[in-house]
Amino acid sequence: MSLNDPRWGNQGNDDGKRGDGNRGGNQGPPDLEDIWRDFNQRLSSMFGGKRGRNGGSGGGGGGPQMPQISFRQFGGGIGALLALIFIVWLASGFYIVDANQRGVVLRFGNFVQTTDPGLRWRLPYPIESNEIVDLTGVRTVEVGYRGTERNKVLRESLMLTDDENIINIQFAVQYVLSSPENYLFNNRFPDESVIQAAESAMREIVGRSKMDFVLYEGREQIAASAHELIQKILDRYETGIQVSRVTMQNAQPPEQVQAAFDDAVKAGQDRERARNEGEAYANDVIPRARGTASRLIEEANAYRERVVANAEGEASRFTQVLEEYRRAPEVTRERMYLDTMQHVMSNSSKVMVDAKGNGNLLLMPLDKLLQGVGAAQAAQEPVTSSPPAPAAPVSAPRADSSFDARSRDVLRDRERGER
Repeated sequence: MSLNDPRWGNQGNDDGKRGDGNRGGNQGPPDLEDIWRDFNQRLSSMFGGKRGRNGGSGGGGGGPQMPQISFRQFGGGIGALLALIFIVWLASGFYIVDANQRGVVLRFGNFVQTTDPGLRWRLPYPIESNEIVDLTGVRTVEVGYRGTERNKVLRESLMLTDDENIINIQFAVQYVLSSPENYLFNNRFPDESVIQAAESAMREIVGRSKMDFVLYEGREQIAASAHELIQKILDRYETGIQVSRVTMQNAQPPEQVQAAFDDAVKAGQDRERARNEGEAYANDVIPRARGTASRLIEEANAYRERVVANAEGEASRFTQVLEEYRRAPEVTRERMYLDTMQHVMSNSSKVMVDAKGNGNLLLMPLDKLLQGVGAAQAAQEPVTSSPPAPAAPVSAPRADSSFDARSRDVLRDRERGER
């Protein structure tokens, strides 16, 4: 139809006038109004409604009768569709649990059971649901820092020691899950619980320790004690968490007092070095002094023993001489005199004799005389057949005896002259 056609815009009226019997001769596109009317009539017929003005059942119009559609015509398809939906709903209950995981089944939000690894099935949503929990994965929480040690969290890291010093401690806690249901349902924020428990345990341990112990020799011991205490706290709250390791990342004084602390550390090191040097010197000198003292004590004891023995010997000899003197005084006196003079003269090689009446001293070189006597005897030795060795010891006593006799006579003469 062209725009110039007079029937443009009056097709519906014309068609109404011509009736439905002339629709077959119309070769144009279907009217939208007719399509909408047919749809309403079919929908009304499905729900038992009355037909419209053109096809109503109660009317006496001669319009075409629409086919009746009922649920019986869709019975088979709906049943198959519902069965398919039911099967899909049941299949949504399957889930897979890996070897390092455990499944936790919930029924209307309540815990039902924990399933092992494998292909598992539960009642589909909304009746039941499941949670997958990784048990073997090691989880880490950081206390006093986040990410790197430079990113400090002073609210967590600054702690007070037993000697009222403040130190900055950063450490990490590694843990795994031991009970999936406790981990899911007993705590709202399990990781935050671990951080709080670790911080509380470390503050308690540091508060009972000295600053030097925390900074130097006691770091490993503090980490072990914190590990044990954190586990006790988490078990008390039934968190289902197993602490595997506590690592001390950093422990140092606050930055504001770092310079003063370094000076104090250097002074302490100097003190230790001086103490070690003193101990080394003492270990070198004291043993030698003790050895010298022991040697002197032994020598003194030996001297004492010798003096005492000599004194006892002298006393015994004096007692014996006294006994002999009581028996024979003259003989004993003479013997004592001779023994004394022998002892005195045996140590002297020269004898000074006071000549009677002259007042001059006569020098007698007895040593020269004894040497001359010895030389003459030596000159005679090759002639004699006796061996030379025994001759020398024999000649000396003779000289001594002659010397003693001469000295004895000289002394007697001097004593007589004095009388």
